[in-house]
Amino acid sequence: MYSLARKALFALDPEVSHELSLDLIGACDRLRLMKLLAPKVADDPVEVMGLTFPNPVGMAAGLDKSGDYFNALGQLGFGSVEIGTVTPRPQPGNPKPRLFRLPEHQAIINRMGFNNKGVDHMVAQVKKRRFDGVLGINIGKNFDTPVENAVDDYLMCMTKVYEYADYITVNVSSPNTPGLRNLQYGDSLNSLLESLKIEQRHLHQAYGSYVPLAVKIAPDMNADEVSQVARALKDQGLDGVIATNTTIERDSVQGSVHADEAGGLSGAPVKDQSTDVIRHLKAALGDALPIIGVGGIGTGADAAEKMLAGASMVQLYSGFIYRGPELIGECCDAIAGLGTYNSV
Repeated sequence: MYSLARKALFALDPEVSHELSLDLIGACDRLRLMKLLAPKVADDPVEVMGLTFPNPVGMAAGLDKSGDYFNALGQLGFGSVEIGTVTPRPQPGNPKPRLFRLPEHQAIINRMGFNNKGVDHMVAQVKKRRFDGVLGINIGKNFDTPVENAVDDYLMCMTKVYEYADYITVNVSSPNTPGLRNLQYGDSLNSLLESLKIEQRHLHQAYGSYVPLAVKIAPDMNADEVSQVARALKDQGLDGVIATNTTIERDSVQGSVHADEAGGLSGAPVKDQSTDVIRHLKAALGDALPIIGVGGIGTGADAAEKMLAGASMVQLYSGFIYRGPELIGECCDAIAGLGTYNSV
């Protein structure tokens, strides 16, 4: 059924198709028709960051940036849904066109630029939560906030979403906000994480609940850089790391009509790059904190590969766009077949 729908949707402009797909999912949710879209996914709980996820396959951030559709997306079988990236103030993102399909590579290039309706809108949406899986909220900075003041934006978002999130992800790895990736390195990363951990402690005391804090990193790092990031995550007491975001590399898609478009490349071409980062992270972190694997998962075997590399669970994005809901159950089955992860 999804293959037929995809053929029609792929005939449209990618961003129009994206918005229409979400609107249709939302409509099916309101009409209580989600069972027609969602394959059966077996319960297979996994413990990550002190949270119990109904299954180890989540929806990655980026699909539902403002929190308008997470209730419906959660009914497709995901064990978790991560919404955002959200910023303190609403912003339109980068000029269109800014989303490109590379179907011959099972890939997507985007330079959306954190287009979202702002954190206050997201909080209002999350207050309507019906989704009983794990809800992550991914936070970032506004495009016009200087990098040296970025911590203020992260703190504002964190403070506003803390009460409503099961975990919070700090996005310092999007290639589409100028200067953002500089926050992944050295003193900048340590300073940002230290401030966020202090605020996490304050919020923990204020609300009486501990909301784990994860960081999402880029795939475009060498082994030494990954080790440095891992050291910062351990030193600052982070609860998890999500590896990885999109890549700025284009070697694997040369010759494609959209290969030279600016933005982050996701999908199959980033699979090996992402998995290598997971391996390096696992070697550097050991069991100090869990890794959530994302990047190029288009089959159940890809999900299993991420787990064998050191991930504790996985997230889908581009593969979900190309394969649809059946990929969720396929990945759950492949991971269950390993019998080697931290199931409950």
